[in-house]
Amino acid sequence: MPDEETIQALAETFDVLRDPTRLRIVVALSRQEMCVLDIAELLHVSESAVSHQMRLLKTLRLVKHRKNGKMVYYSLDDEHIEDLIRVATRHISER
Repeated sequence: MPDEETIQALAETFDVLRDPTRLRIVVALSRQEMCVLDIAELLHVSESAVSHQMRLLKTLRLVKHRKNGKMVYYSLDDEHIEDLIRVATRHISER
């Protein structure tokens, strides 16, 4: 059985991914690196809403960012996040 700290971190990760907007952001970033403007346009939400969600996703190390001049580009923090989404998608499709 994982220790309490690990269980808590897992619960926080799944809780964050429970939100449809955050999950859409993660899925979009599993396909390519994007800036807030591109994510907002893709998801038909405001830039401020995306920025708010990105702060939460960065806090849990689900996404990372890099700056290119004044632009900030986001991508998944590592391949494990993409694996998590892929496995969950496969689980849902096998019902």
